[in-house]
Amino acid sequence: MPTELKRELGLGTATAVVVGEVIAVGIFLTPAQMAKSIGAPLPAFLVWLAMGTMAVAGALCYGELASRFPEAGGGYVYLREAYGPRVAFLYGWKCFLVLDPGLTAALAVGISGYVAYMFSVSDWQQKVIAVGTIAAVAAANVAGLRFGAGLLRWLTVFKVALLSVIIVWAFGGKLGDWSNFVPFAMPRSGLPVSAVAGAVLSGFFSFGGWWDLTKMAGEVRDPSRVLPRAIAYGVCAVTAIYIATSAAFFYLVPLERVASGETFAAQAGEALFGAFGGKAFAAIVVISVLGSLVAIMMAAPRVYFAMAGDGLFLKSAASVHPRFGTPARAILLQAALAVLLVVIGTFQQIVAYFIFITVVFIGLTVASLFVLRRRGASVVFRTPGYPLTPILFLALVVGLLALLAFNNPTQALLGAAVVLLGLPAYRLIKC
Repeated sequence: MPTELKRELGLGTATAVVVGEVIAVGIFLTPAQMAKSIGAPLPAFLVWLAMGTMAVAGALCYGELASRFPEAGGGYVYLREAYGPRVAFLYGWKCFLVLDPGLTAALAVGISGYVAYMFSVSDWQQKVIAVGTIAAVAAANVAGLRFGAGLLRWLTVFKVALLSVIIVWAFGGKLGDWSNFVPFAMPRSGLPVSAVAGAVLSGFFSFGGWWDLTKMAGEVRDPSRVLPRAIAYGVCAVTAIYIATSAAFFYLVPLERVASGETFAAQAGEALFGAFGGKAFAAIVVISVLGSLVAIMMAAPRVYFAMAGDGLFLKSAASVHPRFGTPARAILLQAALAVLLVVIGTFQQIVAYFIFITVVFIGLTVASLFVLRRRGASVVFRTPGYPLTPILFLALVVGLLALLAFNNPTQALLGAAVVLLGLPAYRLIKC
């Protein structure tokens, strides 16, 4: 069986992977959380801008790392090259056992939940829809990179087009009220630090996943040039979309009427589309989340593929399908675990336990740039503003870790402990 992936992704599709994965249900829920906690539009816009700036700084660092190691695996490869196979294995252990299948299950169940809202299906039918969605997306990704990437590209274009329609329809149709932006700069009751902290966490999670494109570096044409640009372009596009969509939501729904993310979306939908607004928004959410599901199921298995190539995972996962040219077995492994989690039904809390340690690994990955720079080697792309760019990103990561640990220290500790349980597994595999 072949073990080499084909380089078929160009700049447009690579950028679509970033935008397609990042923009999910968060764009419909996070503005409400920010509005509720902060109470004024300007601070919310500044949070989006700050998180976008942070993501761009990280994206530039990942861009140089991808330029240095243009192969499948992303963070796994960079951690391996900087800190050795043990640390890289712990990252892959966390991704395969918990985070990737957990996120896959969560997205699929989210889709089925919104489908149930539109068509009133039963609980067991929702599970069937979720399992069927995972199976269909896995099949699309197995069927060839061009097919899966083409599906993702069109879903992303459709998603961005729908969001653009919402923005233009809201302001162009004068469906809201400019008085909803008052107070604009500062809520009348002041701006508590805890509210800003909560908004920052929500904003960070809404940007999650921009780093996943680097997992597909082995399938990008001219990766040293394309990857840095695609990640930066994608993150900038997401930032602009988030700010514009949030502004439209603020314009449509008065702050005093905001109760929760779900009701906020329904209220905005009603203002836009009348009595059928809730179902119309549900359909938009389904398309948005489906794009994210396709992206994560496309990128994540490349980590297991890289691990298998290093002898740290099932050997068969390192094979490439002879007809389709995809890491089919790695894709099917992720899908099988996700389906199991959907059937069991206990994955939301499990995923939450690994957010802290995931941020730790992201920080370690960016910090690896300092290690690798000391070793020399010329690269096509070098991080602009180095060393300030990675220092800025790492400072924000430290702040996020402090917030996460303070908000739920038990989750942070248990997640880290489970990842460390991978050390005995690593020793067994290396024996």
